[in-house]
Amino acid sequence: MADGQPRPAFYVAVLLVVIGLVGLALWRYGAIGPGGLGQAGRFSTEELKQMKAGAEAPDSSGITTVKEYKYVATAKLPEVKGISSYKPMADRTVRFAINVWAGWSPIIYANNGFKPGKVWKTPGGKDFKLELVLIDDPVAMRDAYAAGNLHVGWATLDMLPLFLEGLRKDTRVMPRVYQQVDWSNGGDGIVVRDAVKTMADLRGKTVVLAQNSPSHFFILNALINAGVQPSEVQFKFTQDAFQAAAAFNADKSIAGCVSWAPDIYNLEKAKGNRMLVTTSTANKLIADVWFARADFAKDNPEIMEGITRGIFDAMVDLKAQEPKQKVAKLMAAGYSIPESDALGMLGDAHSTNYAENRDFFLNQNNPTSFERTWTTAYFLYKRINAVTDQTPFDQVMDFSVIQSLGKEAKYSSQKNEYDIQFAPASAGTVSGEKDEILTKTVVIHFFPNSWDLNKKITRNADGKEVEELYDPNVGFVVEEIGKLAGQYGAARIVIEGHTDASMKSSVPKSLVQELSLNRANSVKEAILRKFASLQPNQFSTAGMGWDRPADPSDPDNAAKNRRVEIKVYPAESAPAAK
Repeated sequence: MADGQPRPAFYVAVLLVVIGLVGLALWRYGAIGPGGLGQAGRFSTEELKQMKAGAEAPDSSGITTVKEYKYVATAKLPEVKGISSYKPMADRTVRFAINVWAGWSPIIYANNGFKPGKVWKTPGGKDFKLELVLIDDPVAMRDAYAAGNLHVGWATLDMLPLFLEGLRKDTRVMPRVYQQVDWSNGGDGIVVRDAVKTMADLRGKTVVLAQNSPSHFFILNALINAGVQPSEVQFKFTQDAFQAAAAFNADKSIAGCVSWAPDIYNLEKAKGNRMLVTTSTANKLIADVWFARADFAKDNPEIMEGITRGIFDAMVDLKAQEPKQKVAKLMAAGYSIPESDALGMLGDAHSTNYAENRDFFLNQNNPTSFERTWTTAYFLYKRINAVTDQTPFDQVMDFSVIQSLGKEAKYSSQKNEYDIQFAPASAGTVSGEKDEILTKTVVIHFFPNSWDLNKKITRNADGKEVEELYDPNVGFVVEEIGKLAGQYGAARIVIEGHTDASMKSSVPKSLVQELSLNRANSVKEAILRKFASLQPNQFSTAGMGWDRPADPSDPDNAAKNRRVEIKVYPAESAPAAK
């Protein structure tokens, strides 16, 4: 036109572009497909939410970092029946069992060695002493404790369900756990032959370890998370961890050994061996605790508090180099090892201060809490028929001292000192497959074209229409992944999303890769909503599309393929805990 106004052809072109963009959006978000517009001819409310807000599903409860138990600790503990049957204290001396382990350095330092020389004080000012009794064999320690020859025993929390099979018959010997002394920080490990690259490679092979020890829990946990059934591995048991290391060293037919420092480091150095994983990566898996006989604790509550205070105070002192040198000498004398080895062991355990104990005992939202560790141990031991009925965690957990100390600024002002700081990383920058420790395949049934974990559908039940979750197991799966991420707190966690291949000939590959990435991100966000203490940078996500069917022999099984997989990689580049 001569007046400079746009021609009609221009409006037609603009209209065609708009129609094309709208059509592309409809197709991209699954509202239309090869058969034309979706069933209702419009977006569903849920699909509109996804388009506007992405993969993050609504959560009306919001983020809660701490949720503490409201009941009084003693209300759940079993009543102690009968007359106390422990060996009376000679000169008010408590017999406290420990093993060769770095985590006991605070009590060794606080006691100025193993012998009952130093005078301890209860909060009320009464004197008592400690004799540290070295017993490495966990079964021998349990029996001495049950017989009353020990007042206090050592354990990793995961060991106690095994002990309870015999101990819970008598309320007087029921364990009362008052304090966590450490997280194993590299001192426990699985050493394997060079041919073993991941946990899955242990299928059909022999692993040697000490029975009824933290080694048993460590290997069972790693195997189950890798999708390996314990029955697929041949276990060879020894009396203690040191004998397990010796057996692995002597017999080349044994594929793996679970033991602890210093033996794991010596085995790793031998030609043909490699370290598969240690608790420097699975750094919140094995929790060392001490526990008292119920009758002794009932008769001597102030001593329980006095020991707890002394250990916490020693942890603060041992941050300085001079006390570390002193405790290394005391450990060397008590453990009959070179002083240099004792000093080197100190890094194998992270002493858990008051703030970390409170989080362990009282925070219900902690993915590696007392309760969750306890439940995991029972789950694993039931898989091998090593335990029967589960004893409730709060029948052994006595958090009364931890709760009471929180009234004092000396303890309440302490902060968690075991946070690993991760730099941001994408799935592509994480260590290569050769460094992978394990893969945990978890199945979340996604609605086709959806990544919403809270997707609801209407079903007919008893003649009535009922709205319910498309996959009611989502909460359980998120819980399992959160626990895994917490246990492997120093590892990189990669979440891989997958799709089925039902539209392989109809849609571009990039579209299903985006859908699978959205599924991985939705799982990551759900984990971080539930466990706010976990770091976002610990997780990376990847969309694998349809490239890796769950079962290569049945690649068209759509239900199996709409899934996520969790892969655990060592994070050597991550800075050490502060």
